[in-house]
Amino acid sequence: MEIDLEILNKKVSTYRDNAGRVRQVSDELLLEILGAWEHWTGPASGFYTALGISAKGIASLIKKAKKLKREGFPSGDFKEVRIEGGGGEVPASSAGSCSGIELCWSEGRVIRFPQVDSLIEFLKKVA
Repeated sequence: MEIDLEILNKKVSTYRDNAGRVRQVSDELLLEILGAWEHWTGPASGFYTALGISAKGIASLIKKAKKLKREGFPSGDFKEVRIEGGGGEVPASSAGSCSGIELCWSEGRVIRFPQVDSLIEFLKKVA
């Protein structure tokens, strides 16, 4: 892991400005930093000092990386799948036997709601 942090440090150093701050880091590098952080087993101070970044700086980078990961950063192995003859969304009338929402209530009672709005109104009244 030590060698990985050295390589990561060199990559991070390409994004340093004249004041020594790390700025405008690429999305790919952010995800590499996050991956290294997730596999880091030592103290946090050892991680950010090995990269030459302050505690606030590494926190900011990890926050950005987590946001990217959450929003679904496109990876190189993504392949679009197209369905031939697909007609888009299924209309409500041809949805089959689905008829709204079923709620299993106490004592085995089942309550059916045709729309979400009616379910929400019911739950507000019951609460």
